[in-house]
This record gives sequence, C-alpha cells and structure tokens, in this order.
Amino acid sequence: MDEGNGELSLENRVADGEKQVSPVRESRLAALRRADSVLQGGYSSSGRTSPTLLQRSNSMNTEKAQWSSSPQSGVSSPTTRSRQSGSLRLQGSPSSPRSDLLSWSHSPHPRSPRALTPESALVESRGSPRFRSTTSGQLVFHQFTRSGTFSKKGRGRLLKKGGTLFFVVLFVWFALDWWYLSTFEQPAPQFRKNLRTSQANNVHGEGTNNRSSIVVYERLIALAAHGLAENELSPEPDDLWVEPTQNTTWLPCAHQRLEDHIPPPSPENSTGYIMISANGGLNQQRVAICNGVAVARLLNATLVLPTFLFNSVWRDSSQFGDIYEENYFIDYLKDDVRIVKELPPELKALDLEAIEAVMTEFDIPKEAKPSFYLNQVLPLLLRTRVVLFEGFGNRLGFDPVPFDIQRLRCRCNFHALRFVPELQKLGKVIAERMRDKHSRWGPSDDEFHVDVNKYLAGEKVQIRFAKPVAKYLAVHLRFEMDMAAYSMCDFGGGEAEREELRAYRAEHFPILAQMEKDGQLGSAELQRELGHCPLMPEEGFLMLAALGFKRGTRIYLAGSHMYGAETKMTILKSLYPNIVTKEDLLTAEELLPFRNHSSQLAALDFLGCALADAFAMTDSGSQLSSLVSGYRIYHSSGHAPTIRPNKKRLAILFDSNATIEWSFFEERVRKLVKETKRIAVRPTSRSIYRHPRCEECMCKHDV
Repeated sequence: MDEGNGELSLENRVADGEKQVSPVRESRLAALRRADSVLQGGYSSSGRTSPTLLQRSNSMNTEKAQWSSSPQSGVSSPTTRSRQSGSLRLQGSPSSPRSDLLSWSHSPHPRSPRALTPESALVESRGSPRFRSTTSGQLVFHQFTRSGTFSKKGRGRLLKKGGTLFFVVLFVWFALDWWYLSTFEQPAPQFRKNLRTSQANNVHGEGTNNRSSIVVYERLIALAAHGLAENELSPEPDDLWVEPTQNTTWLPCAHQRLEDHIPPPSPENSTGYIMISANGGLNQQRVAICNGVAVARLLNATLVLPTFLFNSVWRDSSQFGDIYEENYFIDYLKDDVRIVKELPPELKALDLEAIEAVMTEFDIPKEAKPSFYLNQVLPLLLRTRVVLFEGFGNRLGFDPVPFDIQRLRCRCNFHALRFVPELQKLGKVIAERMRDKHSRWGPSDDEFHVDVNKYLAGEKVQIRFAKPVAKYLAVHLRFEMDMAAYSMCDFGGGEAEREELRAYRAEHFPILAQMEKDGQLGSAELQRELGHCPLMPEEGFLMLAALGFKRGTRIYLAGSHMYGAETKMTILKSLYPNIVTKEDLLTAEELLPFRNHSSQLAALDFLGCALADAFAMTDSGSQLSSLVSGYRIYHSSGHAPTIRPNKKRLAILFDSNATIEWSFFEERVRKLVKETKRIAVRPTSRSIYRHPRCEECMCKHDV
C-alpha cells in the first residue's frame, strides 16, 4: 500500500480485484461505480460539461491501444475498475475508459455529437444490455451492437411478417363489432331520457290529459335492449313461431249437423220472438249474438236480428249490418234458427215494458244454465209472444249444455258471423303490408325477382325465383283507460294515476266505485298476486324479448288509445322499432269510412291478429284476445301459435326486477310460456269460443 495517498498500486489493485468473487458485492460495487463514473465524467468541478461523444470516442481508441499492450490488459473485476478509474482521474486523466463506454450509443450507427446530462447518461447506462454481468464485457458489447436484434430493419421485418397483420385485423374486427352493436343502441340516450320523464300523455277518445307517470322496470328494459343487440345475429328459438306438437289432429267440423237434426219450427208453431240488445264493444257483442242464437234454438223461438246499444265508452252507433253480412248470417243458420230483421207489424206496437217483457242483465244470472231459460223465460215468452233481453251478453253458461246447442254456438261464431266485404278487404291489406308490401319495410318488390342468366351467350333468359315472405307478430295490448280503471290495479303511476283512475270509475263504473268506497274490494296488491291484473305494455314486451323475438320483428299492435300512450310507445319502440298500428299501415282515405266507429275499427284489429303468423296477448281475460285465439285454433289446424301469459307467476318475476339477472329471466319466461302455449282440450265450464278444441266444435283425428 502507498502510505502517501492511501491507495494500492496499479499492480496490487488488479491482483486484488481478481480475487473478488461475490456476485452480490460485485453488483453493488458496479452500481456505485457506474453512478460515480457518470457524475465524475459528466461534469467538471467548474460546472462545465464533459467532452463530446466524438472526442471521447477518439480518446478511448487511444487508451484501448495502450491497455492492449499492457501485460495486465484484459477485463478487470468491478472493484479493480472502480479503483483504477478513481486513480486515473486523480492523476489528471481527461476521462476514464469506463466513462467513455457509458456515452456510447446502442445503435451501430454513430449518433450526432451532443452533451449528455447526468440524468440521461445514468438512465441510458442502466438500461443498456452492454452492462450486464458477463465474463467478457467487450465480447458481449460487440455481439449486441453488431447483431440485428436491436436494428430497425430487424424489428420492421418481424412486425411486417406477423405482428402488424395481427393487430390490424384485431383492430378492424373490434371496430366493426362496435359499429354494428352501436346501430342497435343508438336510441339509448334518448331512451334513457324518456324513461326518466315525469309527464305522460294519456290519449283517450278525443281529449288528452297530462298525468304524472313513474316509469318502472328501467333496469330490466335496459338489460332487454342489451340482450336484443347481442342476440341479433343468433338464431331464434326453434319453437318461437310454431305450436307445440300434438299426437292428435283437430279439424273444424262445427258446420256439420247431426243426422237426427231437427229444423226450426214455422212462425206459427214457434214459441215467440226473442229480441237482443247487446252492450259493450265488438267482442262482447259477438258473444251476445252467439248466445242469443243458442237461446232461440233452445226455446224454439224466432230470433230478431240483434241490435247494439250505444255505449258511453265506445261511443259507436254501428249496428249489425255495418259490421257483419246480414243476409249471409240469416241464410247460413236457416236450418237451425229462424231469423228475421224486425218484428211483425202486430207486435211492433206493443209496449214491452208495460207488459213486463223486458229482461235486463240484472234479471239473468251470469252464465245461466239452460234450465233457467226453460223455467223462467219460456213461460214469459208464451204469455207475451215477445221478450227483449236488454244488455244481453255473457248470460249463457257453457256446461251443462246439450251437444247440438253447443255446436250451434260454434257454428255461429266460426262460420255464420262474416265481416262485411269492406272490412275483409282491409283486413287482408293489413296482413299483406305487414308481410311485405309496405314502404316501412323498404322498397316494394314483386312476389318474384327477375334475373338475367349472363352465362348463356347470345341469349337473355329471365330467371324467376320466389322471394321469402316475412313473418309478423300481432300483439293485443288491452290497456285502454276503461280497462285500467275497471281492473282496480296499480300500474306504477303514483298517487296522480290512482286519483285519475278513481275519478274515471266514479263516472263510468259507479257500482264498482261504490264497492271500492265501502271497502268491499281487495287491494291492488292482492289483485296482482292473484293474477287478475293485465300486463302493462312494458311487461308484455319484456316477455317478448325474453322469448327470443328479434329486435327487427314486425309487430302489429292491436288496440288503440293506450293509457299513457306517448311515453309507453317510446319505451316499446326502443326495444322493437318495427311496431305499427292500423293507422300506420292504412292511408287516411282507406280509414275514412270507419272513422268514429270503434267497433268497425276493432274488426280490423281482429282480422290483423287472426291472420298473423303468431299472436301474443297481455290479458287472457280480454274478449278480443279470447276470441282471436279461439278463431286461430279453429281455423289454423295447429299452425297459428298463440302466446298466453301466466299473469300470476309472471308477477312474481317482475316483482324482483331490481335484482334479477336477464339470463334467469329469459329462462323462467320461456318455461312459463311453453306451458301455456300448448293447446289442450276444452276444460269443463270454460268458454267454447276461446277453447273450441272439443268434440262439439272440432273433430279429432289420430296422427
């Protein structure tokens, strides 16, 4: 050791450094040495920057030659190099070989001369692969700088062959996927805005009233919209547009009469004349007509063509001949019941009330048995020669009823009642435009496309091929204000809605309003638990989305003047934009003859639903839904599926709308609807107009 400066000589330092074998100690010393080298070589004591890179490179080339000629040449240990670097700096060396090495570029191409700050030099030195611990630092340095691993040419070749193509394809795929999904979710901002609106426009009759509305099922509707967008390219469920298979085929046979059929009596041998004034809308009137025909046959009486009472709700003055073909009706049933258009002159002058020949709906029990008419009505008829059933409707039960009377009811409903030609024509127009021929679905094409065979030289041959016909779904939303008020249910509109419905009941259903005031009716919660509340429009379309109907499904919406129409229709169209009504499909000129005639407009809805590829109801207690589903069962031979909700079990699902997952909701709804979609034989005492699959109406054939 040199006592003067306290350091080892060069020979002793090299020899001592070769004995340092600890990797940990060596790595720590190397880090300290690199930092010290950068600080000492980067700045002078006066604060000036170190020589440029070109100058350092020239200096290092000179010193490398000197090191090579030294007997101690080679790569010393980190400790030795650190001490040697410090010694050379004390002796006035311009820069150590180690500090020059730190300033070298990683690239084989020389960099432009510039001064390095201590921070940049330190970062560059620590990140460089040339300073990894190896047995030969110079060999590793030349290997990395001369190889193509870090060259721009090598990296570019690698990306061009594989990486670039992969990332480009991946980006394009994600971009297309995002764009496609966004096309289905574009109405979402406006939809959320409409969901949170507090004002709903209620349309009923001629007037409009603003009412407060609390929109429910916001979360579930958002999940449904997302599910529809995701499943747009997925196939629909196989059983969506078909009825469940049956082992037995039922075919219509109500037009057939029994072999021992007895024709009606002559006028002089009949028991008298039955007159009927039917109330309600189109479907209540239809039931009243069929029941009146059955009662006239049961009592051997002559039936006067039924008349329709003017209803304060429907406000329609239409009569039998405005809706049904009178002559066809009379002629078709002439072998069953004698039907006349009016009373004989000698009976017209009678005061029916004075002779007590009028029976109101309060005088006849609901769904009365045939024995009631034989015991109570027949004696009156024989005495007065005429009886008027005022407000007659569902006043004849379904069991027990003689076989021929039951078949006569089916014959009247499914065969004798035929709409006038004007209504039949527009009904077919609705079905045609729903399937293909309407501007809403795009350009109107012919039934066949025409193409030219370009492979036949010299000839132009036209090839005709059939164009697939689109299907459409008909939905009956029995959600008019009168229904909402009569149901005694709560539809989420808060206190303002309840007050509005309560006022409507007081005006149009005074008896019901008095029963409510006296506490004789159950609560709205109880009505819902029992399954007596119709589905709200939001609930009905959530059911359709869960069943798997595509977002682009064409939907014919039957029923007008929906309660809270503006807000609810906005919500429904956010899920299914292709929702149309008869007003959307028919022109103003086509609808003009039926304006202000709700029964005739209801007949168009009846035909639009009866001719649909699939029909869905939201209230199984609705007369139109019941008659349409029965009509489809009778005439379709099992090829017209009808979706019937189980309102009681669905209410449980909807009550958990804040937490239920969409996948579980789909599974439960499909299971519930599948159970009610299957057509069964008519249960005892159930409507023969809704359940015609029985021996009185249809004939059974084994497959």
